[in-house]
Amino acid sequence: MDKNRVLVAMSGGVDSSVAAAILKEQGYEVIGATMKIWPEEYCGKHREKSCCSLKDIEDAKRVCDVLGISHYVLNFEKVFKKEVIDYFSREYLLGRTPNPCIICNEKIKFGSLLKKAEELECDFVSTGHYAMIEKNGALRLKESVDKAKDQSYVLFSLPHIDKVLLPLGGLDKQSVRNKAKELGLKVHEKKDSQEICFVLDDDYAKFIKKEPEKGDIIDSNNKIMGSHNGFWNFTIGQRRGLGIAHKTPLYVIKIKQEENEVVVGDFSETKKKRFIVKDVNWFSNKAEEAEVKIRYSHKKARASLKETKDGDVEIEFNQEQEAITPGQAAVFYDGEYVLGGGWIDKVFG
Repeated sequence: MDKNRVLVAMSGGVDSSVAAAILKEQGYEVIGATMKIWPEEYCGKHREKSCCSLKDIEDAKRVCDVLGISHYVLNFEKVFKKEVIDYFSREYLLGRTPNPCIICNEKIKFGSLLKKAEELECDFVSTGHYAMIEKNGALRLKESVDKAKDQSYVLFSLPHIDKVLLPLGGLDKQSVRNKAKELGLKVHEKKDSQEICFVLDDDYAKFIKKEPEKGDIIDSNNKIMGSHNGFWNFTIGQRRGLGIAHKTPLYVIKIKQEENEVVVGDFSETKKKRFIVKDVNWFSNKAEEAEVKIRYSHKKARASLKETKDGDVEIEFNQEQEAITPGQAAVFYDGEYVLGGGWIDKVFG
């Protein structure tokens, strides 16, 4: 082969299937791998839009058969529980809002899978993420051509970028579906998976197996506005489900885990400018200014960046932004390029 061997994470969906097909067309020796992260008795309970079920494994195998490539099923149940599930529960119980998709990318898809790739003597790992890795002197992570599907935000903590291939970054979603259809892959019409694949009924408290624990809902002046059954049921910016009758809409503006209190206020109180980001990963030289994105759906906003004596980054937006949320990622951009990113730890004001 003119090119090298690559292990492709295949979820059974259209994106990873087409990623494998493109890499084969480009001359790589492609091996498909589906990660089994749940016990068999659980997999059958997954909803239609979830991933990693037994049906997904079968779909991935059929795609590999059509493409004429090898397919492996890798048992990552233990590492997924330790790195993703336990993290998810722990963050909520600390009064933070986790992002398990980013952790899954870092620890599982580009962590454990990369180790398996080395065992199989693969030179690269690949996924169906919509983003690009561009070499212009150095390797740089860049937004996808399809801005509506761009996933560069969830790849900010990507380790070993030199070992990663992202073949879908130059395509839009419809082109990917069209290519799958042309190749005779039955997954061409398959729905996209949901963001959090393992919470089946959106009941986070039930999932983390935490018993109700009553506490107060207060306003910013410490006036009791109502009560709750567990602060872990709330996230910054939340409006619905507060159980409070009020003349104007109320929003969660802070979660005080140690006091077992949820603080609410009007919409203007959800807006802040300054916060601390920890565990920062840089893809380029450290920047003093950038556009910053504080959640997947957030529109990037201009901000100043200042490194603290502890190695964290203090960020201050030029204009106030809604619902800056501890536990979520803050990703720094220079135009289409990802400069770096980290985890929101403390919000001021």
